[in-house]
Amino acid sequence: MSTGGRSAFYALRPGGWRDYVTLLHPPYTLWHLSYVALGAALAQTMKWGLLGWTLLAFLLAMGVGAHALDELNGRPLRTEIPGRVLGALAACSVAGACTIGVVVATDSTLWLLAFVAFGAVVVVAYNLELFGGALHSDAWFATTWGAFPVLTAYFASAERIRTDVAAAATFAFLTSLAQRRLSTQARLVRRRTAALEGRLTLDDGETLAVDAELLAHAPEVALKLLAAAMPLLAGALLLARIP
Repeated sequence: MSTGGRSAFYALRPGGWRDYVTLLHPPYTLWHLSYVALGAALAQTMKWGLLGWTLLAFLLAMGVGAHALDELNGRPLRTEIPGRVLGALAACSVAGACTIGVVVATDSTLWLLAFVAFGAVVVVAYNLELFGGALHSDAWFATTWGAFPVLTAYFASAERIRTDVAAAATFAFLTSLAQRRLSTQARLVRRRTAALEGRLTLDDGETLAVDAELLAHAPEVALKLLAAAMPLLAGALLLARIP
């Protein structure tokens, strides 16, 4: 296959420290942390310290914990990280994220504990495909990886939910849904296709070979552009909040 045999466009050569970098899904983790910044930037009062703790909590829960559980459940990234290490990473990172959430909640509003509990349950149920995989769907991905970070970061600062952040959460839901649909095709080509042959004939008679590179190219270019655009959007909103 002309995709180079990599499990994802951002995957490094297997082995050693490279596996841990690949495990983080760097462009996607940064993309979804951007939603945290987006939610915090919409709050009436910009709490920079709280934003830092919220980003750390989501980095632990999503960037490390969720991805470690996902790799433990089927090895989609084909890393050589031992299962016990993946389990320890998942347990410690999710516990760390929950601890941050509880501390912040006790210092602000206990209603934030509902967000902490929801996140803890979903990160495990989604990635381990519990409950018969009922939560492992495009809609749940868009909810938990898109809308949820926006709402949580906003609520942590504002202690309420308003129409503007609901609109921002819908934006995050839809862009995450687009990510999921694009990445599904790319993953199918890179991770599950053993052989591919075909030819595409254009209306002018020109023919193009249908191969893995052709099928993966367009969705992966779109994913790369979106992964670059989201942090820029979040950064612009944060810069606008600097006095």
